[in-house]
Amino acid sequence: MLKNRLLAGVSLLILSVSSTAFAQTAPDAAADADTIQEIVVFGRGETRQVQAITPTDMQIAVPGASPIKVIAKLPGVNYQAADPYGAYEWAVRISVRGFNQNQLGFTLDDVPLGDMSYGNDNGLHISRAISSENLGVTQMAQGTGALDTASTSNLGGTLKFVSKDPDTEAGGLASVAYGSNATVRAFGRIETGEVDGGGRGYLSYDYQHGNKWKGHGEQWQQQANAKFVQPVGEGTLTTWVNYSDRHENDYQDLSLALIGKFGYKLDNISDNYTLAKSIASAYQAGTAIPAPYSTPDDVYYDGAGNRQDVVGATKLEYPITDNLSLKAMVYGHHDKGMGTWDTPYVATPAAFGGSPISMRTTEYDVARIGTVDSLSYTLGDHVIEGGFWFENNDFDQARRFYGLGINSPGRTADEFQDNPFYTQWHYAFNTKTYVFHLQDTWQVLDKLKVNYGFKSVKVENQSTTLVGDTINGTIDTSKGFLPQIGFNYQLTDSSEVFGDYAQNVRAFVSAHTGDSPFATTQTGFNIIKGNLKPETSDAFELGYRAHIDKTFEAVAAAYYVSFHDRLLVSTVGSGIQGNASALTNVGGVTTKGAEVAGTWHFVKNWSLYGSYSYNQSTYDDNVGTYQTRGKTVVDSPRNLVKTELSYDDGMIFGALSGNYMSERFYTYLNDGRVPGYMTFDLSFGYRFQGGGWQRDLEIQGNVTNLFDRHYVSSIGTNGYVFSDSAKGAEGTFQTLQAGAPTALFVSVRKKF
Repeated sequence: MLKNRLLAGVSLLILSVSSTAFAQTAPDAAADADTIQEIVVFGRGETRQVQAITPTDMQIAVPGASPIKVIAKLPGVNYQAADPYGAYEWAVRISVRGFNQNQLGFTLDDVPLGDMSYGNDNGLHISRAISSENLGVTQMAQGTGALDTASTSNLGGTLKFVSKDPDTEAGGLASVAYGSNATVRAFGRIETGEVDGGGRGYLSYDYQHGNKWKGHGEQWQQQANAKFVQPVGEGTLTTWVNYSDRHENDYQDLSLALIGKFGYKLDNISDNYTLAKSIASAYQAGTAIPAPYSTPDDVYYDGAGNRQDVVGATKLEYPITDNLSLKAMVYGHHDKGMGTWDTPYVATPAAFGGSPISMRTTEYDVARIGTVDSLSYTLGDHVIEGGFWFENNDFDQARRFYGLGINSPGRTADEFQDNPFYTQWHYAFNTKTYVFHLQDTWQVLDKLKVNYGFKSVKVENQSTTLVGDTINGTIDTSKGFLPQIGFNYQLTDSSEVFGDYAQNVRAFVSAHTGDSPFATTQTGFNIIKGNLKPETSDAFELGYRAHIDKTFEAVAAAYYVSFHDRLLVSTVGSGIQGNASALTNVGGVTTKGAEVAGTWHFVKNWSLYGSYSYNQSTYDDNVGTYQTRGKTVVDSPRNLVKTELSYDDGMIFGALSGNYMSERFYTYLNDGRVPGYMTFDLSFGYRFQGGGWQRDLEIQGNVTNLFDRHYVSSIGTNGYVFSDSAKGAEGTFQTLQAGAPTALFVSVRKKF
């Protein structure tokens, strides 16, 4: 009933706004429609498969949505999340052409974000790095990132986020949104306009708070962004600093068996401390777990992720001569992070509360400083560019336990904790990154452009034990020559072909969790230290682009990737137990695929976008006695279909978008699978055309998962295993997240 009323209300709102707008259509509204509708840019003239998402697409998304959610429409992109906004980091997953998130590269205004994974040791997620309202163009390179991208994880593609520049006129933007799960988001930005000396800047603040869509708990964040652009002679000095404070209660990780027994809404029982204690006491006493649960991992009391970040940079762009230009940037980032889990496996000592449950944390402290510099020289038909990236990263990581009270917890999971009763381990890691690149873009003929170059990578990782089992030592990644070459040939004024080849390496990471060489014992590290090789890839792609006036744009590309020295991590036990993982080289992966995408402005004010991707990623080798050869790579759907129907006449705007993906596997032997699914999102809005209070005023509605589809979204939240099959029964490995049901949001924006 609720869904039917919601959809009926949406339909009535669309009809109401439509009838009002058609009755007062402004003469010049449609004239700007082509500009308004241009939300996907297909990379004309590029030597690689590249698309860009414009701020228009961010604007019509759900308020507060992660930019990752918006780029999901691009070909080859597999995006998953457990919330309507794509901001809940534990469950956000993105893979491109069979490469997982930790094998991609991400930057914001050229500042490296690491691999944006949960518990990132060398960066932060884009949803914390900047408010979505302050983003400009977002560029996706599916297969080969540019040589100057500051990343040592991009075996596959890269995602480059660029913040908007301050306006030249004083003013600002204010917006407020309200929606399902009592979600409230408020955003405000003040623009200085051009001040004495020619500089201009902005300062913004946003606050978002909402309840989880199932279970009990909250997810909230506040952010402040500041940016200032100052002319310096003929050059420009840009400084920005962003602050984020985010806290989010977790959703329970599910298994196929749990979904079959309890449904998709099974979640932590943070509203029932008595039951949580009973489950823990029964497990510790070796007696039966209280019905209807059968293991202590079926449900936990609570869990959360807490993060505070400050990141910023200063960049100088200066033309030294007519032919020689300089870019020089220094940046810094500090993160304080804590992931909490209330565990039934460790009881609280009597002196600290006496509960059969304790709060287990993984604590993070990142302190990075770096510089990204380059020189570009134009010599006839050549543009020669070279640069250097250096970063020093100190990363502290600890596993601690905090006491909970016998009658009430006395602590909440979504806060930073103090006074632990036990520190299981604490390590200090240092990572030094040195990357040099040199490239030449040569306009060989009027219609032929060639780009070629290489980069050199050296990453030094060091571990020092502060508490716990000793894991001391160093390991490094060193590749002196990683070549890249590409071409673009203009067939006609409206069509072109392109192709490229690149070799890349993924450096080892410094952590005691995940797929790090230090996530083991001292004996284990000593064994692998001299034999472990970093992952590398050789990627080839060939493509075609067409641009027919402002009516039709399209791209088609085929690719082949050979992935070497794959590192495999096998998870042992449930994630909350925190068991050591095993890391080893297990062979290669071969990936073949093709993708097409296009936008058709088929009639005035209307456009249709669509993309189809076919990807076949398979393991090349068996692992020990496991017959993994020929099996499909985990979390790599074979087929992806994206579609979007858009309308924009300058006053009324809206889009209906669909997303289909085929089945995915979460076990290396492919006996654990989740079925394919298709979901739809709807956005619609109205721009007021009058003066006074109506000037630059917009109202917008968004509906996510329009038809309330029940499905498994993210997989691999607790890693992957070889097999999850027991005599034909449904899998019991808890590494799945349920997709969020239908959610409705209404927002109002006004510029001033």
